[in-house]
Amino acid sequence: MATIRKKGDYQWHVQIRKKGYAPITKTFETKAAAELWAKTTESEMGRGVFVSHAEAEATTLRDALTRYAAEISPSKKGCAQEIVRINKWLTDPLASRALASLKSTDFAKWRDARLKSVSPATLHRDLSIISHLFSICNKEWGIAVTNPLQNIRKPSIQNARDRRLESDEEQRLLDALGNSGKGALANHWMRPLAVLAIETAMRQGELLKIQWKDVDMQKSYVHLADTKNGTARDVPLSNRAKATLEALPRNIEGKVFGTTQSAVAQAWPRACKRAGIEDLTFHDLRHEATSRLAEKLALHELMKVTGHKDTKMLARYYHPRAEDLAKKLG
Repeated sequence: MATIRKKGDYQWHVQIRKKGYAPITKTFETKAAAELWAKTTESEMGRGVFVSHAEAEATTLRDALTRYAAEISPSKKGCAQEIVRINKWLTDPLASRALASLKSTDFAKWRDARLKSVSPATLHRDLSIISHLFSICNKEWGIAVTNPLQNIRKPSIQNARDRRLESDEEQRLLDALGNSGKGALANHWMRPLAVLAIETAMRQGELLKIQWKDVDMQKSYVHLADTKNGTARDVPLSNRAKATLEALPRNIEGKVFGTTQSAVAQAWPRACKRAGIEDLTFHDLRHEATSRLAEKLALHELMKVTGHKDTKMLARYYHPRAEDLAKKLG
C-alpha cells in the first residue's frame, strides 16, 4: 500500500510496501505526480510486471564505468586501449548522470560534438563501450536500464585502405629500417620485423608475441596461439622468412623480437621519413603480404594463413594491381 506525505513546501514523499517486493520510495514536486506514480506502480506490482529502477537511478555512468573497467575490460584483448577510452569517458559531463536519466538525445548531442574532433571509426569505438556497458548492466548486474544507444545514428566508416608498396619502396623502407642509428633511438629489430610482416601477413601484435618455442624451422611454420580473433593458427614460412629468423639473436626470455609496440610506433614514422615514403602504416604490410600470397595460394589456403574467417574481411586486404591481372589474362 502506498503512503504519501508532504515534505516541506515543495516535495511529496511516496513509500510503497507490498508483499513480495522490497519497499520503494520516491519524491515528487506535486501531489498529483506522487499519486499517479503510486497508482501506476501498485498496478504494475499487482500484475507482476513491475521492475524497480531504483538502482539505475542511484548508479551514475561513472560508477558503472568504473566497475566495468575492473570486471569486464581485463578479459578483453584490447584491455589497455579500452581503459584509455574509459578514462576519457570518466571526465565527460555525462559521467555524473544517473544511468536511468541518460537518453538517446544525450548521446546524439555527444556524437555530433565528438565528430568535430575525431574520426567516425574512433566514435564507433567510444560508443561501443557504452552500449556494451548497458547490456552488461541488464544481463549480468541486474540493473534495469534501457540502452539509449540502440536507436541513434552512427556515421559510416570509410577507412578501407588499399596501400601497396610501389616501385622501389620496399627496398628503401628496409634500408631505412636497417639504418636506425645508434643510442636510445636505435631499434635494430625493425627491419626483420618488417620482412616477416611482408612474408607472412602476420599482424604486428602477433609478431611481437612470438616465442622461439613457437617456431618450427624444420617444418617451416610459426604457431600462433594468441591471435586477434581468438583462434590459433599455423603460419607457413617462406625461405626468406626462415633466413630472417635464423639471423636473429636469441634472448634469455625466449621472445623472437626484443621490442615493443610503443617502440615500433616511434621507430616506424622516423624510418618512413628517412626513406621518403608517405602514407604507409605498419599494418599496410599485412595488406601487401595478403595480396602477394593471393597470387600463390588458393582462397581457402590464404584464409588459413591470414586468419580471416570470412571472405568479406579477407577482401579488405586483397588489392591486386590491374597490370598484374592483365598479365594473367594474356
